[in-house]
Amino acid sequence: MINIPVPSFKIHIIHVGNMANKGTEALLSSDISMIRNIVGSGVVISVSTTDIAGVRKLGLPLTAVLPATVDIPYERADSLAKRFGYTRDSFRYKFFGLCALLLMLVQMSLSLVSIAFVKVGLKGCYRLKVFATLDDCDVVVSCSDENFKESASMLPLNVYWVVSWWSMLLVRTWEILVAKSFGKPVIMFPNSIGPFRTAIGRLLSKIALNSCDSVLIREPISYGTVESLMISTPKILTSDTALTLDTECDLPFAKDANGSIGVCPGVYAHSIPPKMVKQYILDHAKALDKAIEKHNFSVVLMPHYVSGFQFDDLDMCKLILGKMEHSNRARILEPKDLREFRSAVSQMDMIVSSKMHPAVLAASVYVPIVFIAYDHKQTGFAASLSLSDCVIPLREVTFSRLLAKIDHVWNSRDKIRALLRARVPELQKSVRRSIESAMAPFTRKLRGVKEE
Repeated sequence: MINIPVPSFKIHIIHVGNMANKGTEALLSSDISMIRNIVGSGVVISVSTTDIAGVRKLGLPLTAVLPATVDIPYERADSLAKRFGYTRDSFRYKFFGLCALLLMLVQMSLSLVSIAFVKVGLKGCYRLKVFATLDDCDVVVSCSDENFKESASMLPLNVYWVVSWWSMLLVRTWEILVAKSFGKPVIMFPNSIGPFRTAIGRLLSKIALNSCDSVLIREPISYGTVESLMISTPKILTSDTALTLDTECDLPFAKDANGSIGVCPGVYAHSIPPKMVKQYILDHAKALDKAIEKHNFSVVLMPHYVSGFQFDDLDMCKLILGKMEHSNRARILEPKDLREFRSAVSQMDMIVSSKMHPAVLAASVYVPIVFIAYDHKQTGFAASLSLSDCVIPLREVTFSRLLAKIDHVWNSRDKIRALLRARVPELQKSVRRSIESAMAPFTRKLRGVKEE
């Protein structure tokens, strides 16, 4: 077999979210690194995102950072609310959200016209660069994340989440259909998929997934969900792309001689009632105080997603610290970027996280984890590491249960580290093999590979 270097292989990445979430940053960075490792450093990569400024700040090897085909309504409403100082509970926020929904429909109509213009060789009237890039690329990649679902599997459904996820599903599906209208192959990099709680959600996801050329799935529960949709697209079960993240940073960190645990608290907006959020804060404060008394370690509160709204991760860290009796043994660390965040995680003796990617990043550097789970993506990831006994469902968190789980992981940390050192490299290899397999038909075709 003779391999000829790929001539200007062009990949366009869609479904890229907000970089205020370090997990989203980790996934995009990992996807790009994986593409360059597999295809070669000469590959031309562009991105469509709802957070153009955030992606540009990362300094990734991209030839273009473009807007998405259609904006996601709740993200536009969030942006306007922060600009004018409104809360998510205000009437004005709801008004912004409704306007954003209507704008989404207008943008979809404009994109149809623009696609038609580009196809006949004319300049489009809407987001010309986006459609020109799609027309010129060789492969479209749906970014690793959780792009097709309706809420979290372990949280109740409410009107806010129904509207948010329906609109997101519609936008995500639309972007795939737009790519296919240009005749482009679409590869979905490792995603969690589901749950689906309405016929509309299942229909939109089925249309999108059946329109892909390959679907990579990062844990078994999502794989089962895709099978239940009767998807004909080839499916590959693998793991989270962020496990493969390779970044080093010497973050100055005064580590406690008796050990340090990192805590990444956080709950998503409107996911649980305010009364439950306040109890969740108290339970964390009490459990951490008691754990400090028992084990004499220090606590480092580490915000993972800072949105600027009430009860974002930074707000939760401040509220927990304010309730702690041993606040002199705890502090808040705000890493300025993903490199510093991962560096801080790597120096912890264990991590307690209610978000997905602090746990993934911890696993990637063999740091033991307490998973506070709101979704099957977390329980599935923990199971893939043989750490299901380190999980607490978010809605079942109490002072005593959280303390017991911290005690268990702290006392078993050497054993857990050894388990992670054995298991994580296998999952990392699985991610690379899966992406290579999904991309192989298209890279071979462009290289003109011939089997002798």
